[in-house]
Amino acid sequence: MIQILNYIDGELSQAESNNWLPVMNPAIEEQYAKLPDSHEEDVNKAVEAAQKAYPAWSRLSINERSAFLIKIADAIEAKLEELAMAECVDNGKPLKLAKRVDIPRASSNFRFFGNAITQFASESHDMGTAINYTLRQPLGVVSCISPWNLPLYLFSWKIAPALAAGNTVVAKPSEVTPMTAFLLAKICIEVGLPKGVLNIIHGTGENVGSFMTSHPKVKAISFTGSTRVGAEIAKVAVPAFKKVSLEMGGKNPNLIFADCDYDKMLATTLHSSFANQGQICLCGSRIYVEKKIYDRFKADFVQKTKELIVGNPLDEKTKIGAIVSKLHYEKILSYIEIAKSEGGQILCGGKAVHPEGVENGLYIQPTIIEGLPNNCRTNQEEIFGPVVTIMPFENDEEALELANGTPYGLSSTVWTSNLTRAHRMARDIEAGIVWINTWLHRDLRTPFGGVKQSGIGREGGFEALRFFTETKNVCIQY
Repeated sequence: MIQILNYIDGELSQAESNNWLPVMNPAIEEQYAKLPDSHEEDVNKAVEAAQKAYPAWSRLSINERSAFLIKIADAIEAKLEELAMAECVDNGKPLKLAKRVDIPRASSNFRFFGNAITQFASESHDMGTAINYTLRQPLGVVSCISPWNLPLYLFSWKIAPALAAGNTVVAKPSEVTPMTAFLLAKICIEVGLPKGVLNIIHGTGENVGSFMTSHPKVKAISFTGSTRVGAEIAKVAVPAFKKVSLEMGGKNPNLIFADCDYDKMLATTLHSSFANQGQICLCGSRIYVEKKIYDRFKADFVQKTKELIVGNPLDEKTKIGAIVSKLHYEKILSYIEIAKSEGGQILCGGKAVHPEGVENGLYIQPTIIEGLPNNCRTNQEEIFGPVVTIMPFENDEEALELANGTPYGLSSTVWTSNLTRAHRMARDIEAGIVWINTWLHRDLRTPFGGVKQSGIGREGGFEALRFFTETKNVCIQY
């Protein structure tokens, strides 16, 4: 039984309570590790350590802070195999996906922000009689809370810019997928990151996350997770005048027009629907297809989906791995039943499966549903699994109305060769991200985030560095 530990003030330790929570391998639905059941006293220790470390860390030169982040990036890269295997076992995602995407991206996050901070410039404004210059100073102690779907990928996405900007961090990974955060703590010890600069606390949102977000010494909160939890954080943080960045749910539309590059669209749509078992906040779960090609698309999409192999994440042939937890597995299956009760027709999938060799694991067939109205629960609520709905549309106006017809607005995808239509859709779709003839094509310099119930604020590039700094104007008369 692997014993995961907290990382506080540069040292690994168990929770003050001496209690533990189980960590499951969803591929076989067996416990393989345990993590600290931390509480308020552990959070207080971590915040105290971060406060103590802040003056020295914030006064390091930009190049010195950058060097630490680059060292962490190099160490993650060197431990690709170990970290990818840990992510696979913890999360249930295919091992090859963790090797190709999750771990390389985690390394890239530290490398990118290690370099970006050296280019993060302030402004000056000459008034003729005086000069104004702008300082962007670190906030102090900040909290970073990340989800279970892309564990190290999103953990590093928050921690790296916070550290680069000169803050000290108290961070919480999901208690469902804590292993790579624990391995990151070991990496920080190996590279000599100063004590208290980064502190990682394991435990539940109720017993750890709530105390992190409400702690009076925490100046900012960066959170990725459900809209429900994000709303709870906002209720606490906003009255306390903390800076808040919330990246929350999505119910992303995929608009497919008849003039698209059909073969490219079909291959990409298969990926954007079911990558990581549909457990990516950017997956296109509502697929709208121009009526002219709807029947062709439906037949081809169903056939391609049926060919996806559901199975052991360690198998090279596996395309769809295990669902992350029993709780989430049951939630997804319940939504498939809701879709049926709403009149949806299951074109393929719709059932739990028990692949050979991993019969006790948490596996669900990739599922396509048609025949549902746009205002039903299945099309309005985030399922976050290998489940998509398809629906035809007549024209651009109807496509746009359908796309904007949910409380969410994270991302969207448009498939068309009509340049005018592409620009018009990009302008009018209510989403923080619009992909035209592609999906998940990410540049780390660009702003990332959603509108409506999908979030507040932006991450990525200089947007993240601006969030993790306070702006101060200085005016000097000549």
